[in-house]
Amino acid sequence: MPQKMSEKFKILIADDHPIFRGGLRQVIDSEQKFQVIAEASDGETALKLIEEEKPHIVIFDVNMPKMTGFVAAKELRRKNQDCEIIFLTMHGEEAMFNKAMDLGAKGYVLKDSASVDIVNCLQAVAAGQNFTSPAITTYLFKRATRNTNKTTGSIEDLSPTERIILRLIAEYKTSREIADELSISYRTVENHRYNICQKLDISGSNALVKFALKNQNEI
Repeated sequence: MPQKMSEKFKILIADDHPIFRGGLRQVIDSEQKFQVIAEASDGETALKLIEEEKPHIVIFDVNMPKMTGFVAAKELRRKNQDCEIIFLTMHGEEAMFNKAMDLGAKGYVLKDSASVDIVNCLQAVAAGQNFTSPAITTYLFKRATRNTNKTTGSIEDLSPTERIILRLIAEYKTSREIADELSISYRTVENHRYNICQKLDISGSNALVKFALKNQNEI
């Protein structure tokens, strides 16, 4: 997230509740370091605005019409959009939190404390750190402990089809191009990509492409 010292961090808010969205914008714009450059009321509109406006940080409501925050985030990663993601949600369940983190989110803020937590979250994410609302911080610690204790997978753990797909990813081919070349559906390719990331413990924008390029001689 390249940033000049004098430049403000550009923020996009995607939430289908205009009053909540407006209140959040007011809180964020009161901070000198940040500027809300666009708002969206659904996931599809948010993706279009992200391509046009190039925000540094995107705040997604998890539940939105047309396209949920999770689906929109997955699409962002597929398109390799260079922005960080924060999720807003009413859900405090650990499973939802882990799903958000698996999608490469840097922040996870509960809506009932958003007016207090959002600025701290933005400051942490802008500094390259993770942030969660205090009420669910324990999830972040548990996740970090789990990842520390987990043995990282290797290419040897991949199936023959997964290795073929990883090889094609190293050739900068999109999921659509891979689907056409292997005569399988786009969704099947996406499922394989997800499984590869899970086996190799990879997450984040461009991480799979970087791994494929670095290890293409071993695939």
